[in-house]
Amino acid sequence: MTPEEAILEGTATQALCLRVSAEADPGALARVLSCFQTLNVVPRRVVAEHGTTGTLYIRIDVTGLTERHLSIIAAKVGQVPCVGNAYWHRL
Repeated sequence: MTPEEAILEGTATQALCLRVSAEADPGALARVLSCFQTLNVVPRRVVAEHGTTGTLYIRIDVTGLTERHLSIIAAKVGQVPCVGNAYWHRL
């Protein structure tokens, strides 16, 4: 079983949302999305908005992942130097 299959095994079909606030760095969006790329997961929706205070707000909607695995992804995203905050919630 590949790591991708292990993550997707026994998942719920509910939609989850990852919210990230990061510095408005040109590579911030790519760094955040790379966490999904390594798992071979394509998000349902990605929205990035540049705030007036120089903050980049990112919203990533996904299905096919468990809450546990999205918690791990949020923790990894939170370790990226340009990220200020990363958390998830149910949709």
